[in-house]
Formats: sequence, C-alpha cells, structure tokens
Amino acid sequence: MNDSLTRVGPGSDAGEVLRRYWQPAALLDELEQARPVVPVKLLGEDLVLFRDSEGELGLIGRHCPHRGADMCFGRLEDNGLRCPFHGWHFDRSGQCVEQPGEPEDSRMHEKIKSVSYPMVEKNGIIWAYMGPGEPPAFPNFDCFRAPGTHVFAFKGLWKCNWLQALEVGIDPAHASFLHRFLQDEDPADSYGKQFRDSAADTNIPMTKLLRDYPRPDIQVEETEYGMKLTALRHLDGGQTHVRVTNQIFPEAICIPMSREMTITQWHVPIDDENCYWFSMFTSFNGPVDKDLMREQRLEEHSLPDYAPLKNASNNYGYDAAEQASETYTGMGLDINVHDQWAVESMGAIQDRTQEHLGKTDIAIIRNRRMLRAAIAAVKEGREQDLPMHNGLDLATISGPVSNDAIAKDGDWSKATQMSDAERRAACPWDAAV
Repeated sequence: MNDSLTRVGPGSDAGEVLRRYWQPAALLDELEQARPVVPVKLLGEDLVLFRDSEGELGLIGRHCPHRGADMCFGRLEDNGLRCPFHGWHFDRSGQCVEQPGEPEDSRMHEKIKSVSYPMVEKNGIIWAYMGPGEPPAFPNFDCFRAPGTHVFAFKGLWKCNWLQALEVGIDPAHASFLHRFLQDEDPADSYGKQFRDSAADTNIPMTKLLRDYPRPDIQVEETEYGMKLTALRHLDGGQTHVRVTNQIFPEAICIPMSREMTITQWHVPIDDENCYWFSMFTSFNGPVDKDLMREQRLEEHSLPDYAPLKNASNNYGYDAAEQASETYTGMGLDINVHDQWAVESMGAIQDRTQEHLGKTDIAIIRNRRMLRAAIAAVKEGREQDLPMHNGLDLATISGPVSNDAIAKDGDWSKATQMSDAERRAACPWDAAV
C-alpha cells in the first residue's frame, strides 16, 4: 500500500493519478536567460524545457530518439532544438522535422517523435500536463486569478518522497512544536516570513500563540477541491483562535502566511525519492515585493537546482545552544528548514508500517483515503470520480479560504467568513468569492 501511494513513474498507481492534473515543471525565472533551455525531471521522466524563436514553450524528452544524446545541450535554432550529435532537429511538439545527415529524399523524420507535453505559464510557474486526453481547466484559485504583480513564485528541493512532503503541510498540530520560537520577534519585521505576524486581530505574536496553545481541535471537511482543515485553539477568556488551511488534491496546500498573504504550495515529485515544493505567495494587499522575497529565499538556496544550503550534509545548521534558548529545533528561524528536516529525516520514502497515527493526524488519514479512492477510480476507468474531474465548472471553484481569525463568541465559522470577507473587500484586485 505504501508503494501504491508513493511511487510516481509511468504506470504507477499514484503516478497515474498525478498525471491527471497540471504539474509545476519550472519557474518562469529559470527561462529568463540568454539561452532558455532547462533540464526538467518530473514524475520520474527526464525532459527538457525550452522556449522557441516564436516565444512558445516546449517540453520534450531529454534524450534524442536517435542515439540518446542529451538534448539539454541542443542548439536552440530554427524554431526548435537541434541535437549536436547528428543534427536531428525537433520542434516544440517533439516532432523531428529534419535529419541533415540522412539522404535528401528521406522521409524517415516524419516517423520520429520525442515525447512532449502541453505547457502553460501561470503567475511565475510553468505547468505541464502529462496525462491522457485534453488537459483540465485551472480552478479559479486566488493564486491564479490575482494579477502577476501580486503573486511571487519560488521553489525548493527536498530529498524525500512527495507524499511525506505534502503530509507535513496538512498537519496543523506540528506548528506548535516544530516551528516553536522561544523568543518572539517584532511582527513589524515579518514581511515574507510565515508565523512572524500577529495572530488575527490581536497583538499576540503568532509564535507565542502557537507556543502557548499546543493542542488544537482539528476539524476536517471534504470539499470540491480536496479538504478544508480548521484548527481551533481555545484561548483564555473564552476566545478561540481559528486557523483555516486547505489540501488541494492531489499534492498542494493553501495556508495563511500572514494577514495579507497566502501560500499555495505544490509538492511535485522529481522521482520516487526527491521532490520540489513550488510556492505561490499571493498578496491581498499591495503588490508583492518580489525582489525582497527572492533575496530572502536565495540566501537559503543555491542555484541552479534551488537546493537548500542547510541540509543533511551539514546537519541542517543544528546548534545545541540555539535549541536550548531560541528555537525548538536549533535549526534557525527559516521554517522551511524545519519542515525539510522533518520530512527528509524520515528516509527517502517513509516506512509507514512503523508509524503510529494520533487524533491530530486526521487530515493525513483522510487524504490517504482520498488518494486510494482516486487510484481505484483511475484503474477502473472512473476518472469522473476524481476531485475536480467530476463535471464541475472549475471557474466556480474559488479561494480557497485560508486565514487566521479570532472567534469571540464561539462561532468560529462566522469569524472565519467575516475575516475573509473583510480582506477580500479591501483587496485591490477582484478577489470576490
């Protein structure tokens, strides 16, 4: 069962489900160079992404169908990519259009085609559809409908299976421990940093609230897009802190970063044992300061592979003195490092036969059941039973609502709705739901 849920290559159980959804393949930033050709490994397949002379995107097999040479070193010319080995030339559809070393009257090239996948760019991320039939529409999520000025995209490499990377994001309880800060920073210096804001409409730093109330009551509701998670922390004085996060099937989450910004994050398999997280930071206030957010994250990552500088080779920057007095992990203030350590330390593919799930793991349990149901649906030819494949007009699926609120009268659902409505009403772009 664990293999069924985690393996992603062609023909694998989970891999066939993931191929029915758009997958982040690269950041637009990666193509913003003099030679827009980028190697991509996605769902276990070796590919090359390029932009041709007409400005269109192509994603084709990385190895030339002639003798297997690496097309990442191909010549970007004649509106396609030409293999330097024998000059075979391919257009963005993967079709071989020329074999200059073959006889002039040869039509062999007409029968040669590399694998290729449809591509589209959305707010800083280049997406690929690797499944059968026509690609599905995109839901009308905030991260897609917001103008490009209000969305910042980034990615990072984690050396572990995609499912355990996703599962840390649908675990509301871990934030009170893994991301516990023993000292609270001034929230005024929090731009672009998660959990460094004040909680909802209070002056309580989020770090303090998570630290002081570590036993959330977690409610899970299945939705058209996946699951809505509500974590309730009952404060002194009869108030309740309400934090709403979401799982977007099959591999994304949407969570509040601060009162003005959300993060929508996909956990994208490179292969069975490695993945990228792709994040879209969406602002409901002013334009995103992309230069600052990029600078913050490049301080923690190396290019061109977006690998974190803190990793297993240097013990994730662990410092015993820091763990004693500043952070719960001793691994610095970047919560991405905390999550990375948690999921990588499980092993490349977590051995779930050895785990013991508790009550706070309710979303993880429900998500695995949804994934197993989706695997069965694909095997049985019932693709209409997949989330967001069941005849819905995806333009009607908006949000999803992701925020923090304070319920003063016990009506936490109303508090969430009012907080979200207030934010959307003040939004400079059309965020109405």
